[in-house]
Amino acid sequence: MTGPYGHPAQQPGPAYGYPAPQARPSGATAIIAAVLGLVGALASGFIPIRYFIELPSGFSLSNLPGFALVELVLYLLAALFLLMGALTTFFRSLIGAILLILGSLLAIVAVVLEPIAFRVPYRIHLDFLLRFATFDGVLRLAMVVFGLLALLLAVLPPTFRYLRWRPAPVQPYRPQNQFPQQGGW
Repeated sequence: MTGPYGHPAQQPGPAYGYPAPQARPSGATAIIAAVLGLVGALASGFIPIRYFIELPSGFSLSNLPGFALVELVLYLLAALFLLMGALTTFFRSLIGAILLILGSLLAIVAVVLEPIAFRVPYRIHLDFLLRFATFDGVLRLAMVVFGLLALLLAVLPPTFRYLRWRPAPVQPYRPQNQFPQQGGW
């Protein structure tokens, strides 16, 4: 029995100089990490914006203690890195996973260092977070949970495999042992 290219031994394939087709890796972990990063970016960006809006009219940012300004900058940087990381991950760029990792770490550090910035004991801060009594507590808890999940999914090998994968260029088909004809004079 013969195939479309003649004898079965003459079929194109890996044994005859053609690369084997590579299976496309699944991008589930990368896409889920990007979606979680978007949610974390929204939560992280909302907190400083709310502080800026609620500042009294005679009060400026220079009146805040230095640790409070550092805390607000950490929230804004976490939101920026998470947003940029999520968008670049959707476009299958490797830097997206790295930005998601950095943004997640910044969001977690911002929540952990917040009691130091505002001089509140950790016990009261954790009670505030875990009671779900205020919207700010829910946002901070969402930042930690979504940040941890995005961090875990972004560091998994399937995420990097999906973001690094590029299809092999298609080789033009040329039957075995045949060369293009030379033009005559």
